[in-house]
Amino acid sequence: MKEKFRKFMIGRYGVDSLSKFMLGTAVVLLVFAMGFRNNFLNTLACLLVLLCYFRMFSRNYQKRAEENQKFLELKGKATTFLKREKEYFEQRKTHHIYKCPSCKQKIRVPKGKGKICITCPKCHTEFIKKS
Repeated sequence: MKEKFRKFMIGRYGVDSLSKFMLGTAVVLLVFAMGFRNNFLNTLACLLVLLCYFRMFSRNYQKRAEENQKFLELKGKATTFLKREKEYFEQRKTHHIYKCPSCKQKIRVPKGKGKICITCPKCHTEFIKKS
């Protein structure tokens, strides 16, 4: 049986990061659909599974690889954004983060120093803020 499946998959795209994400999302949607008894979520989950299997059994390598590459780029941007926001959230107890009024550069300033003159490292504009 294993050999038959291996022969069947020759020349097909197979599993990639996007397929794994789609299957995971479908499982989560199915759990929510069971909890809320929602047919729309059930249908959406089934469509995701069908699309995932279509991608896995596809013979169009180039198209599936391009789709996966776009997904990985979006995933990287989202991960970077979330990491940056997490760092800002962790630093909020010890630092203020101000934006330069002219170039909108973010500047981190320690708290508890009173009114200070802040110089933007990018455009060298000076402005006064309370730290």
